[in-house]
Amino acid sequence: MSYQEKKNIVSLLGTLLVFGLYCLYVFQNHPFGSPDSTDIFRFWGAFILILIPVSIVAKIIITIVFNIIYRITTKEAEPSFADELDKLIELKATKNSHYAFTLGFLLAMGSLVMDMPHSAMFIILISSGLVSEMVGVFTQLYLYRKGV
Repeated sequence: MSYQEKKNIVSLLGTLLVFGLYCLYVFQNHPFGSPDSTDIFRFWGAFILILIPVSIVAKIIITIVFNIIYRITTKEAEPSFADELDKLIELKATKNSHYAFTLGFLLAMGSLVMDMPHSAMFIILISSGLVSEMVGVFTQLYLYRKGV
């Protein structure tokens, strides 16, 4: 298994772990008032605004720990360059990730049009962010295995 594949698997597991732990922590504080009260909007706004820096910091820490463990176990350094294949794979993964998020965004807006609770829109939007990241990682894993 190549370095890029291992890095993507660790990234995927880290993302799922951080998202899961964050959701467990935050949903203990979920307001159970009226579904259209301003508290719900405040809750979801805080959820998203805190999730972004928490996930960024966690990913940086996970990447550093992965590189240290990889270096110790294999005695190899991280590849210091990205060739054309790496860049092409990253571009295709980014494209697929954007398509997945756009679809999720449209579904979230559709939930508002269909008079679903406002919380449904936020849940769909947050879920589409997670799914789009997973689509990007799975695309990279698939393309590295395929060799294109």
